[in-house]
Amino acid sequence: MRALVVRGRNATSAVEEVRLPAPGPGELRVRIRAAGICHSDLSMVDGTLAPAYPLVLGHEAAGVVAEAGPGTRLAVGTPVVLNWAPACRSCWHCRHGEPWLCTANTAPALPRGETADGTPLHVTLGLGALAEEVVVPERAAVPIPAGLPPEQAALLGCAVLTGTGAVRNTARVAVGESVAVIGLGGVGLAVLTAARRAGAAPILAVDVAEAKRELALAAGATDFMLSDDRLAKEVRARTEGRGVDHAFECVGRSAAIRAAWRLTRRGGAVTVVGMGGKDDLVSLAALDIFHSARTLRSSVYGSSDPDREVPVLAAALGDGTLDLRPLVSGTLPLDEAPAAFGRLARGEGARWVVTFPD
Repeated sequence: MRALVVRGRNATSAVEEVRLPAPGPGELRVRIRAAGICHSDLSMVDGTLAPAYPLVLGHEAAGVVAEAGPGTRLAVGTPVVLNWAPACRSCWHCRHGEPWLCTANTAPALPRGETADGTPLHVTLGLGALAEEVVVPERAAVPIPAGLPPEQAALLGCAVLTGTGAVRNTARVAVGESVAVIGLGGVGLAVLTAARRAGAAPILAVDVAEAKRELALAAGATDFMLSDDRLAKEVRARTEGRGVDHAFECVGRSAAIRAAWRLTRRGGAVTVVGMGGKDDLVSLAALDIFHSARTLRSSVYGSSDPDREVPVLAAALGDGTLDLRPLVSGTLPLDEAPAAFGRLARGEGARWVVTFPD
C-alpha cells in the first residue's frame, strides 16, 4: 500500500510503497477514507517529539474496517474514527478517570511494518494514518454512524475532540463567559466552535495572519484581532477593562502562553492546548502569579475520553448541530500531501485533509 513517509528529522516527506502486517488478535485493518494534516505531524518531522524513522505520518483520520483479527467485535464495513490515544483502562490514570493521561500512550511512534526495501517502519502515535490503510488495536477505532462526510469525520479524532474538550472538560466555559483564542489553526478554530456552542460571549480570535479573519468569524468568533503590542489593551477594551475569563493558547510557544496570561482577568484561567518544545521555557513573575490569582493549566487531548465523546460529536455532525465545514480548507489526494505540509508550516488555512477513493 501507499503511505506518506518521512525518513529523518527535517527531511522531506514522500509517498512510498510500504508493507503492513496482517491484523493479529484484537487488531483491525482499516481502509482510510480521509486524514487530516495536523501540526503535531510537523512536530514529528522537525524532531520536537523525537520519533524513530522512517515514519508514516498522520494520526487524525476516519475510515472503514476492512479486516478484523481474531477476538475483535467490530464488523467489516463499520465506519470508524481513529483514536491516537486509546486508553488501556487499567493504569492508575485510567482507573482514576483520566484516560487522556493513560501511561500506555507515551511514545510518539511505534514500530509496525516495513518499507519496500525491508527497512523496519514506524507509525505516528501508533496509527500512521496518512496512508491507504492502517493496522491498529481495536480500541483505537471508535465506531461512528454511516454517511458522515469523511473529511469532516476525520477531524473528530484530533482537532475537534481536542478543541471541544478544552472548552467543555478542561476550562468548563459557562454561558456568558468571555473567551480569547490565540492561534487559529485547526485546533484553535475548533475551540472557537466549541466556545460558541457553550454560549460564551464575547469570543475573541487572535492570530498573526489577517487571512485568518474570515475563518475565525465563520467558526464562531465575535471579534478578530491581530497579535501585536496593542493586543492586551484591545482585549480589555472589549471586556470592561478586566480581560477575558478564559484564554486558550493553541500555538505551543512560550510567547503565546505569556500573551494568553496577559489577556486574562484576575481570577481567570489560561488553558494551554498547543504542544510546545521542551526547551521553550515560560517565565512568569512570582508576584504576578500570586497577585493575579490566575490558573495556568494544559489540556491533553481535550481532557476527553474518545470512546464516549467521539460518538456524541459524530451524532451532532450527523444531525447538523455541529458544522465543521469552516475547519476544512480543502481536500487533496495523498500525492499532494507534502505540499500541504508546506501550507501548514506557513500558517495557511485551517485543516487540509487528504481523501482516498472508496
